[in-house]
Formats: sequence, structure tokens, C-alpha cells
Amino acid sequence: MIGVAPPAYDPAASESVTTLPVGTPATVRAYVRLLFRRHRRAFVLLVTVNAIAVTASMVGPYLLGTVVEDLAAGVEDIPLERTVALFAVALLVQTVFIRMVRLRGAMLGEEMLADLREDFLVRSVGLPPGVLERAGTGDLLSRITTDIDRLANAMREAVPQLAIGVVWAALLLGALTVTAPPLALAVLIALPVLITGCRWYYRRAPAAYRSEAAGYAAVAGALAETVDAGRTVEAHRLGARRIGLSEQRIAEWTAWERYTLWLRTIIFPTLNLSNVLVLGSVLMLGGVFVLEGWISVGQLTTGALFSQMLFEPVSLILRWYDELQVAQVSLARLVGVREIEPDSGDGALSPDGRRMQADEVRFGYHEGADVLHGVTLDVPPGTRVALVGPSGAGKSTLGRLLAGIYGPREGEVTLGGAELSRMPAERVRRHVALVNQEHHVFVGSLRENLLLARTDADDSELRAALGAVGADDWADGLTDGLDTEVGSGGVAVTPAQAQQIALARLVLADPHTLVLDEATSLLDPRAARHLERSLAQVLEGRTVVAIAHRLHTAHDADVIAVVEQGTISELGSHDTLVAADGAYAALWRSWHG
Repeated sequence: MIGVAPPAYDPAASESVTTLPVGTPATVRAYVRLLFRRHRRAFVLLVTVNAIAVTASMVGPYLLGTVVEDLAAGVEDIPLERTVALFAVALLVQTVFIRMVRLRGAMLGEEMLADLREDFLVRSVGLPPGVLERAGTGDLLSRITTDIDRLANAMREAVPQLAIGVVWAALLLGALTVTAPPLALAVLIALPVLITGCRWYYRRAPAAYRSEAAGYAAVAGALAETVDAGRTVEAHRLGARRIGLSEQRIAEWTAWERYTLWLRTIIFPTLNLSNVLVLGSVLMLGGVFVLEGWISVGQLTTGALFSQMLFEPVSLILRWYDELQVAQVSLARLVGVREIEPDSGDGALSPDGRRMQADEVRFGYHEGADVLHGVTLDVPPGTRVALVGPSGAGKSTLGRLLAGIYGPREGEVTLGGAELSRMPAERVRRHVALVNQEHHVFVGSLRENLLLARTDADDSELRAALGAVGADDWADGLTDGLDTEVGSGGVAVTPAQAQQIALARLVLADPHTLVLDEATSLLDPRAARHLERSLAQVLEGRTVVAIAHRLHTAHDADVIAVVEQGTISELGSHDTLVAADGAYAALWRSWHG
């Protein structure tokens, strides 16, 4: 397979692979330094215990060299009993401390892995909501699952083993230099082969492993998207096209897998050759040195054993360094979220009032393809605005801009004169809440699910919130009441009940401005009308922007904005727009048949 070239396609360059950044080498190094600072004591303890174990392992070669030296000198009274006793003690010490090395190494790896998981989760949750919404499902899944799995092995094994290997090799080289200085020079003969092979490999490996990881993310993204949109794929007979896309992604990923495997078929024989050169040069040059009287036979024996022992730590270092090449890519993908600027938290960006305004807003999900084109909208406090229009017109996009999820490419969206896109997410959420068609019931009790919105709420407030959205009937009927386990593994809730839980959280959060993206869409019409009547008191006095897919929601609004092709084509009350006999009137007539 000599001359195998890397695949022409670079998955990392595909815009469908990822929307989250990959950390730069500087970011990765800074995070690694942070981890070592956090676990400085554990790392020093690991190195100390390992040094004792390695020192004990060198007692055997030293004793054997002494025995050979005595035999060569014609010593008749060789204290074999003492030598065997010392060797046994050293072997016992080595065994005990090797066990401690493995234990301490595993503990250090697990602690660093736990830190990494927690840091990634905390940082991801703290990202601006628009960043997470734009991130591909496959990319997020591959980072949370595949990249964490790859790092798990590196953290548990590679980092401790690398530390062990470096200390081991350094002590062996030091012992060889002290025991037989000329033989230390013989080890250098293998360095050109080792350095050349490693440079060749490590110049190619990092980029190859990055592309391999990105290729897997592309595979995961294609598969996840196909599964999520399974009904749509089936309805539009897109199965063959999706299978073709998945096969293409898999072919690109496996091409990088084959390339990285080929790289390993070059580096490992290079390591074996280096080992042969080290041992061969020590024996041949050492023999010459003995004949010249520069070193003794005992020194040669000890030096040859030390040089032979060098192969294991060097192989250990390079083998686990190779593992770290894979782990480094995964680490870069995980710490890449640290390069996303967090919310500024600028104290000057506080709303002065509740008036919401969009001024000449332009926005697009992709460069050069705007969804909204110069939208202007004024929403006074306490106004109920309905956004209506055909599917794909930009209603939900405009709603997300008004909720502060996205920032406009041009123009401004302000609340009380403060730009929403420049306010920290936590501050935005205190004033504006988005309730969309998606909802989630977390594994835990019903109480825990509700307390996510307000941690200090008491049981009476929780029950009042459930009552406000018409969920008190079924909630009171639960076996353990608010302590009933819901979600996966607990009591199964219907989509309508899950949506009521989400709306109850909204009641508890108590924001003054609400953006409702057809929040009752999963309920049947009768239940939806009942819930909307229940919410009427809750919504009283608040500013409400409702993205209406069903026109009966728009009928009761103070102002209706008709969104067509990314612009607001009509604006007014229901009666005014029906009388104008424009786009809204046509929608209303088609809705009522």
C-alpha cells in the first residue's frame, strides 16, 4: 500500500458537517494546561509512584550486571543469597507500586474526563440559543457521544500512560548514562530512523484524524436527519436519495479510515526497526568498548538490559501519542465551543420599557440567502400580535428574532431600546420567552420538570401553574402527585400533556413578553380552544407575539401581520384586513371554505 494518498474529499470542508467551531491548537493547549493545573497534585503523585516503580525495575539488571562483573573478575565467593533477596524485594516493591501506578493513573484519567464532560456541558448550555439551534443534530451527537468515547480511552489510558512512559524512558536513559556512558551514545544511532519516521507520520496524522472525525459527524448527521424526517422521506419517496447520500458519506468516512490505518502500517514497523538498531548498536559497540577496555563486561550486561528495556517505554510513548492524535481531534471539537464568544453581560444593555421593535431587519440561515428582507414591526406593550402567512414565508424566523434567539444580519431588534442580540441570554429570558411546537419532558418528577422555570416556587404555585393551562385534572390524578416520575422510564405523558407542562413552565417563568410559535398545535382543536381560554387570564396585560398556523388564533389578536416571502405585506386588525380584501382575506376565506 506504499504511496496511498489521502482522499480528495475533505469532510471538514463540507458545510453540512458542522456549524460549531473546532478548537485551534492554542485553545486545546490552554485547556490541557487548565486540566493539569486542576489535577496538579494527582499528577505529581502519579509521577512519584511511577518513578519508584521504574527504579525498582532497574534493580534486576544492575544486580545481574554485578554478578557478571564478579564472574569475569574471577570472584569465587559471590553472595547469591543476598542478590536473590535484593531482587525479590525489588520485585515486590515494583509489583506494589505498579499496581499503585495503574490505580492512580485510572483515577487521574477519570477525574479529568469528568471535568471535560462537565465543562463541555456547562459551556454548551451557556451558548447563545441561536448557536445551538443552528448546530446540526449529527454534529452535536457525534461530539457528545463519539468524541467523548474516544477521549474516554485517552483520558483513562493515554495521558497516564504517556506520563509513565516519559518518566520510565528518562530514568532508564539516566541509569544507562551513569552505568556505562559510552553506551548511551550508542542509543543515538537509532534516533535518525525514529525521528524521520515520526516526523513523516505526525505531519500527516493530525489532519487525517480530523477529517476522519468530521467524516463520521457527516455520517451521523445524514442518518439522524433521515430518521428525524422519516415520514417526510417516505411521503415524498426520497428513500433512494437519502440512502445514496448516506452511502456517499460512509464512503468518504471509510476512505479516511483506510488512510489513517495505512499511516499506522508505516509507523509501527519503524518503531520495531528502531528497537533492533538500539539493541544491535549497544551489543556491537559495547563489544568493541569491552575489548578496548573502556567498559567492563558487567557494564555491558547492565547497559544491554537497560537498552532493551528502553523499547517498552518508547513504544508506550509513541503508541499512546498516536492515540492522542485521535483524542486531540476529539478534544479540539469539544473545546471548540470555548471559542464562541459568551454573552457579554454588559450592564448597560438593559431594557428601558417593554416596547418591542424590529427595524429594517434582514436575516438568513446561510450566507447570501436571506429569509427576511427589510422587516419592520412595532409592538407596543400589552399588544397581541399574530404573524400569519403561508408555510416558508418566514413567520417562525421572525418570531425567533423577536425572542432573541437569533440576531439580525442587518437592522435591529430592540426591547425597551436595548438590542436583544447584544443582551445576555439569561437577561433576555427574564423578559421574553419563546414557546414553540417542540417540547421536552425531562426524566424526573413532575415537580422537578416545573421547577426548571423557577427554582423557588412552592407546591401551591406549581399547582396554580398547572391549573392555568388546564393540566390540573390529570396531574392531580397521578399516583404520587407532583412527585410522580415522568419522562423516559416514568409515567408516559401524551404530547398534549407534555405541551401543557411546557406552558406551565411559562406561567412560572412569568415573562412580560411571549412569543408563541403555535404553542397549542399538538392539541386537538377542542382541547386547544380550551387551553387558549385558560391561558387568556395568564396572557392578560402581557405582550404576545403569536405565530399562527391556524387562523382562529389570529382572529382575536389586536394586530395581524401577514408575512409573505420574507416581508410584511399587510398589517392591521382582523376586520380591517378582511375588508381590504388582500392576502389575509384570501387566507381567511380559504380557511373557512
